[in-house]
Amino acid sequence: MKILLTGASGYIGKRLLPVLIGQGHEVVCCIRDKERFPTDGVYRHPNISVFEADFLEDVPFSDAIRDIVAAYYLIHSMSANISDFEALEAVAAGNFIRLVEQTEVKQIIYLSGITNEEKLSRHLASRKKVELILNRSGIPFTCIKAGIIVGSGSASFEIIRDLVEKLPIMITPKWLNTRSQPIAIRNVLEYLTGVLLREETFNNSYDIGGPDVLSYKEMLLQFAEVRGLKRVIITVPVMTPRLSSYWLYFVTSTSYKLAINLVNSMKVEVVAKENRLEKMLNVRPIHYKEAVRLAFQKMEQNNVVSSWKDSLVSSSFDNDLLEHIHVPCDGCFTDKREKKIDRDLDGVLDNIWSIGGKRGWYYGDWLWNIRGFMDKMVGGVGLRRGRTNEHIINTGDTLDFWRVLAADKQNRRLLLYAEMKLPGEAWLEFKVVEKGEEQYLQQTATFRPKGLLGRLYWYSVLPFHFFIFEGMAENLVHYRAGVGGAGL
Repeated sequence: MKILLTGASGYIGKRLLPVLIGQGHEVVCCIRDKERFPTDGVYRHPNISVFEADFLEDVPFSDAIRDIVAAYYLIHSMSANISDFEALEAVAAGNFIRLVEQTEVKQIIYLSGITNEEKLSRHLASRKKVELILNRSGIPFTCIKAGIIVGSGSASFEIIRDLVEKLPIMITPKWLNTRSQPIAIRNVLEYLTGVLLREETFNNSYDIGGPDVLSYKEMLLQFAEVRGLKRVIITVPVMTPRLSSYWLYFVTSTSYKLAINLVNSMKVEVVAKENRLEKMLNVRPIHYKEAVRLAFQKMEQNNVVSSWKDSLVSSSFDNDLLEHIHVPCDGCFTDKREKKIDRDLDGVLDNIWSIGGKRGWYYGDWLWNIRGFMDKMVGGVGLRRGRTNEHIINTGDTLDFWRVLAADKQNRRLLLYAEMKLPGEAWLEFKVVEKGEEQYLQQTATFRPKGLLGRLYWYSVLPFHFFIFEGMAENLVHYRAGVGGAGL
């Protein structure tokens, strides 16, 4: 059957897509920016097509989606803006309904949050409002409600991992005593696919959760147990929501916008109501500790399919990638390095495609770490986002405090855009060019300053650029994995 998958480039969407394809469905992937959609691996499947749409605006109808029979709504704006994400979510839901009403769709499936408490956070109240908007359309509607989702790359998993692995002793806010019912990502996917065109689920809402009801403190301690770590957690009643948000922001890789909304939601108990969906679909609930172990197996195999960090919500500010895809020339400062490639080209390309994360930046990593710490102190993203996969890069991915604008290995070009706090805008480009019979690596750093402060910033870091960019270009050409290289 033909299915419309919104949010296809998001954490859940990237996990759900290969499952749907494996079940033999034809999937139209609806994303805001088609440049962010991967083009390799499963994404090259003939049953996958791309439909570009921004649901914050009116979406023109296309015959490409006229014959869809089901639609997944996986759009969330929780971190887009601290003040008005509720309004954005309502607008997006309304525009989505107006679009699918013109199709042959027989079911809408929405992944929401558990909303059983009378007093909800703004985030959960917004999810409930979207549920009402979708349900009023008259199209058969199935709502799946989950709490904490445990899986490699999920926001909650990565935040818990940051806390457990970095802090032997934690002085924590009292909301760590709030109960939740975590669920493994594998179970979430089973529920999302299990209700597909199942008529008894039409116009129904289901809470889903794992077999364990745990406080956030218990989740942290059990996570530590799985990792073989001894951790001490002390909760105090005096930590305000703002202080709690700063605590999460500085210790973990989350953005401040996301931290605020997470803290507000974590004060609300999210425990699933009993329903018959588990038995109806024959789902085996995975215990929390097992879900954590499964997540680490994926990480150890370097097989993390998707990460919340690759979403634009992990940025410290909002950006449209297309606005920065063309590197400017006028009014810019540049640092350009060119190195002759006197070894196998594939090895050099592999070095470029492995940059950032665990591999580092090939020269002066301690300086990069200092720059990341400084960025975090002024409200930036820092270096903690790392990268999703050690050797694969897709357009839209994060590389520490950079965002991938173009990753074209076939044409030997990688373009990054800085998401660190800067008095201007910065790009870093790597490409291989041919001169006669010889090949060269061209590495270009471009900075477009904003005002006098931007110009002063460029000149203040110029001495460091000489060593860092020169060493990086040199090692990108000569570094061999397993052998090491100068400056690494």
